[in-house]
Amino acid sequence: MELQPKSMELQGAPKSMELQPESREFPHHFLQEFPGIPSPFSPRIPWNSLTLSFRDSLEFSHPFLQGFPGIPSPFSLCFPLEASPRIPWNSLTLSSKDSLEFPHPFPCVFLWKHLQGFPGIPSPFPQGFPGIPCPPLTLFPVFFPLQDIRNTVGNIPMEWYQDFPHVGYDLDGKKIYKPLRSKDELDLFLEKMENPEYWRTVQDRQTGAEVALSEEQLELVRRLQRGHFGDVSFDPYEPSVDFFTHEVRIHPVTNRPADKRSFIPSLVEKEKVSKLVHAIKMGWIQPRKPKENVPTFYDLWAREDPNSVLGRHKMHVPAPKMPLPGHAESYNPPPEFLLSPEEELAWQQQEPSERRPPFLPRRFASLRAVPAYPRFIHERFERCLDLYLCPRQRKMRVNVDPEDLIPKLPRPRDLQPFPTTQALVRDFFGNMRLEFGGILGYGASGSRAGTEAEDSQEKLGKGADPSISWNPNPSICLVAVAVDEQVLLVNPGLGDRLLVAATDQLLDSWEAPEEERIQPVRWVPASPEERAKGIRLLVQHSKPVMQVTWHGKGDYWASVVRNPGSRQVLIHQSSRRWSQDPFRKSPGMIQCVQFHPLRPYFLVASQRSVRIYNLLRQELTKKLQSNCQWISSMAVHPGGDNVICGSYDSKLAWFDLDLSTRPYRLLRHHGRAVRSVAFHRRYPLFASGSDDGSVIVCHGMVYNDLLQNALLVPLKVLKGHAPALDLGVLDVAFHPQQPWLFSSGADGTVRLYT
Repeated sequence: MELQPKSMELQGAPKSMELQPESREFPHHFLQEFPGIPSPFSPRIPWNSLTLSFRDSLEFSHPFLQGFPGIPSPFSLCFPLEASPRIPWNSLTLSSKDSLEFPHPFPCVFLWKHLQGFPGIPSPFPQGFPGIPCPPLTLFPVFFPLQDIRNTVGNIPMEWYQDFPHVGYDLDGKKIYKPLRSKDELDLFLEKMENPEYWRTVQDRQTGAEVALSEEQLELVRRLQRGHFGDVSFDPYEPSVDFFTHEVRIHPVTNRPADKRSFIPSLVEKEKVSKLVHAIKMGWIQPRKPKENVPTFYDLWAREDPNSVLGRHKMHVPAPKMPLPGHAESYNPPPEFLLSPEEELAWQQQEPSERRPPFLPRRFASLRAVPAYPRFIHERFERCLDLYLCPRQRKMRVNVDPEDLIPKLPRPRDLQPFPTTQALVRDFFGNMRLEFGGILGYGASGSRAGTEAEDSQEKLGKGADPSISWNPNPSICLVAVAVDEQVLLVNPGLGDRLLVAATDQLLDSWEAPEEERIQPVRWVPASPEERAKGIRLLVQHSKPVMQVTWHGKGDYWASVVRNPGSRQVLIHQSSRRWSQDPFRKSPGMIQCVQFHPLRPYFLVASQRSVRIYNLLRQELTKKLQSNCQWISSMAVHPGGDNVICGSYDSKLAWFDLDLSTRPYRLLRHHGRAVRSVAFHRRYPLFASGSDDGSVIVCHGMVYNDLLQNALLVPLKVLKGHAPALDLGVLDVAFHPQQPWLFSSGADGTVRLYT
């Protein structure tokens, strides 16, 4: 190991110190005389040839400097053991033209105070260098304790310590902690670029420290990569010496005398033979047992004996037995099995594969008169094809009681009260649907009810099917009625006078804004004649209005317009007389809309799906897939977590918003289209009206426990409406307080069930 010539500088040495070019030897009698410690410089190395390079492997390889108790390394204060390069003292040389430099941030000072003060060991420089004054002793106030980093855990898997902060224990039983590895990607990249020894640095699994491989170790790795032996001196192709050959030699390979047991009978073998002879005499052992003659060939169609070869196959499936003949195959079958001439002609016109039964039953006077069966060979051939080509499969028969497949539901009488009896019938202008809109509405208190008829009254006019919706706020007496292209806000004048006056005052308190705003509809105050009839405002739309519905607080309401393009849904505010279109793009053919009773959600039902929008965030929250062909109506549970939808394909879908976007239950109780669905506000009831003229009342219990699903039980089928023009029940609605149900039909009647 050599260095580039540099100026020699020793910290703490006087400036007048210079190295003489002549060779000098250091007396190391202190190491040679100390018992058990050989000299690190034996054979003695001249001082003028001592060099040190920071590119070479530096390691303390002498027991005096590494592990001898009580004697620290002279470099221990300059280089801590866990960070200092290891210096091989048996290979250190230094030249007069070189400088002793160490690539370390600590000052490199030779401190011999430990060696000078150790009892019994004199200093290696007792008289100093000849001609050069000895460098003064540099003292440090802090002394580093001795550390022995040798791991003494032995040859065990180091994965046992991967979850611990240490990697083993030293000779004193103290933990050897893992080195702190706080290097990020930038530090690793700089080390890779700046450290010339990076490519040969590996991690010691025993201690966790980084070790630079020596030249011998690198050469060993290269040889192993090339597929050579690790030992350089090993010759795999050296000439072999054949000790045992076919040639007879004069002298034997080994001249060992024969053992005594080689020519004396063994007593142990004698005892074993005696036992075997006794067992043969007693019949316990049969030395020549006759072998069982297993036939080489066996009958393929032999009977299925469990001891045979075929019986030992676990996957063998026997062929199914042929079905026994029935009454139709008798020579004298009963009369009901014989075909009439018309049935026989129809049987002959069918395809042979579609004929049921595949033969014509015949009647004979006696068994002697029965002719030969013409299909015998054909049936035997089909039987052989079935055995040859049809795969067989084992089917485990499960004995299940049919009663166990039916869900255990409570009895309807345990779920009372619910409407069961028709209590009131009222006719409206005949039985034509065009004369009766079939829309019901109720006040918030339940003390008033309203029906809408298309008659000659000036209050509603004539035209398309009207829609009516009562304001759910009990402090407001207001009804929204949709007739043709207008929505009338009507004060019916029912209830307390103060309530009626407060409603009129609320509508009249509106002040026109300074700047006129562009709206999709036109708000028109009622004329004195219309105001006398109870009409307060007229909201003029561009297309006929199909539905109106109120928000729970009673100020906002929405209308659905029969418009194939855009602006199918409009949201209005009565107090500000302001209307807006909430959608930039139409989500499809909108059938009906509903406000969520508790949250700022807006439910829009199209033909096949129900979209739930968040009005505050103005985004789509959820999309429900109805699995129906065409949605006709929709209702929201008062709790807000469940929705039911009726469809024209006679289905009723129950959605659990916390469970899935698919229907929780799909009820098919009706035979024809479902026109209307409704929830009760107080009782766990919901109803559906269909074109078959029936109203089905069901129990729908929703639990507060989110882990328990809703309980749906059909309760009662209410009949009374007569279908007219293929239409039956058009609308259903529950009383807000009592377990009563109102229904309107195409026959022009409104019926009350209690």
